[in-house]
Amino acid sequence: MSHATDHSFNPYLPYNPYLPFDPTIGVLECGTFGPFPQPLEFTGWKDESLSWKNTAYLHAGLNPTDTYQISGPDALKLLSDVSINGLSNFEIGAARHLIMCNSHGNIVAHGMALRTAEQEFITYWLAPYLPYVVASGKYEVRGEDLNGTAFLFQIAGPRSLEILEAATESDLHDIRFARFRHATFAIDGQAIDVQLLRIGMSGTLAYEVHGPLKHAHAIYSAIYEAGKPFGIRRLGATSYPLNHPENGFVQAYDHFLYAWDEDPELQAWMRQGEELGSAPVLRGSMGPDETERYANPVDIGWGHMIKLDHDFVGREALEPLLANPTKKMVTLVWNKADLLEVYGSLFEEGEEYEYMTIPNSPMYQDPSVAIFNDRVLVDGKTVGMSMGRMYSYSYRKMISICPIDVEYSAHGTEVSVLWGEPGSRQKEIRATVERFPLLDLERNEKIDVSSIPRHKRLARS
Repeated sequence: MSHATDHSFNPYLPYNPYLPFDPTIGVLECGTFGPFPQPLEFTGWKDESLSWKNTAYLHAGLNPTDTYQISGPDALKLLSDVSINGLSNFEIGAARHLIMCNSHGNIVAHGMALRTAEQEFITYWLAPYLPYVVASGKYEVRGEDLNGTAFLFQIAGPRSLEILEAATESDLHDIRFARFRHATFAIDGQAIDVQLLRIGMSGTLAYEVHGPLKHAHAIYSAIYEAGKPFGIRRLGATSYPLNHPENGFVQAYDHFLYAWDEDPELQAWMRQGEELGSAPVLRGSMGPDETERYANPVDIGWGHMIKLDHDFVGREALEPLLANPTKKMVTLVWNKADLLEVYGSLFEEGEEYEYMTIPNSPMYQDPSVAIFNDRVLVDGKTVGMSMGRMYSYSYRKMISICPIDVEYSAHGTEVSVLWGEPGSRQKEIRATVERFPLLDLERNEKIDVSSIPRHKRLARS
């Protein structure tokens, strides 16, 4: 379809092949994942942030998703050698959240891998590290960059299954957590094949829809229309990062830095392939030393994913940490009175405190990615790193998540978050250790969907 005949095209904006243009939405951003306009908000970030607890959301903002296919006799061996996960029972039709570390035990990649055939996997967000390993020539595999050939939509919330069944007019109750299968959308007399994966960042029931890029607008519109009777919301760029801290899902560049600089060979390969990009801007009281913003899987709560049934890169560094963890992930709830002092300084003479944006710290600031991390203190000593600060409208609290020294991880412990850039006026904001994750709803992996009603047409058949 040409732009001239596409009702979703606006001649004054770059064309977005993933998301139909809505002329009623006025505030857009470009450049988060590509040069395409993305609405910051549809119905308002407060309303949208309630969707994954009350109804469901539809999100297209992760496009173009970094997609890379690996195939060949050594495909599984390669993934096993560079992943902390145990992959001995990785079945066709299953998905895994893979974590890859360097020899120091610091994370250099994490993302999803779907096993589509005996010797074939589709991966998401594991580049550039996975292509770097493929390019080493140590394995009998073939890698193919599929970025920009397909769409990825996220549907999350308690009504998400009902919405997808209404959109596809098929029974999808059989899709277990971290499993995927094909389904069909009937649009204008055409059967469009997609892949449905039960996974998500919301913590509640959630799915992803993957399909060919040429059908992105049609599938998005079909899901949205089917979801209207269920109260579906479209998720904007402002609201999307809010589900990660609430749900306790730690994310690279939202919360920590990949330790790419610790591997000179990886750096050289990325420069050669022009994969390096611009350096992230380091914001917050953690200061300019990027090594303090690296993370290992034990410290950020992924220790249970480490399987010592195989050799993998970083195992030697991680085994002692796994045996004797020094950090524990917690949620920090920031003190209301101290927050009001930060905002109150705007109405006083002299230097004010650094402005605290609502609802969160904007990760993407032109021209670079900005990483926000603050020191967590007890009696002036750094005991943790605050990350993912956000205002939770559901809980009416300012929160962040934090890998903190184990001795200060008990529920109710009071610590301080150092607010403000080094060299500026800084304030210690009191914070209380709370449960991690803060979201107290039943999690996706534990939800029994048999209690969810099937689509009415299916129930009658």
